[in-house]
Amino acid sequence: MVAMGIDPGGRRIGIALSDPTGLLASAHSVLRRTSLERDLEALRRVAEEHRVEVIVVGLPLHLSGREGEEAERARAFAARVEESLGLPVQLVDERLSSREAERQLLESGVRRDRWKDRLDAVAAAVVLQGYLDSIRIRRGP
Repeated sequence: MVAMGIDPGGRRIGIALSDPTGLLASAHSVLRRTSLERDLEALRRVAEEHRVEVIVVGLPLHLSGREGEEAERARAFAARVEESLGLPVQLVDERLSSREAERQLLESGVRRDRWKDRLDAVAAAVVLQGYLDSIRIRRGP
């Protein structure tokens, strides 16, 4: 099962993909937002090219777990993705995913001036990996 992780931001959308076994997530790309229609078309192309079966969208919650305006926007975006691409969409808590993405970039030696180009895709991979791990835990060995 190939899954796509999406970290929707105001200016960019981070995209990650799982391997075909559904075990590992990796950063794929960062899409600079233009219009909703063009963004959805770009996501559709990636999904079709990689035979994606499920999409995971990061849900930005406050540290308290409460939802705010950003979470509402993510929910609305996820609904449009599901409707447009015709694939199931799962919303996943993305609290601290950007911090984890920053840690991973720092540890991998990526210069800070290059982070903007990768951070959103790495954050999408963090969210997607959390989803993949939770599925594996629920299924058991």
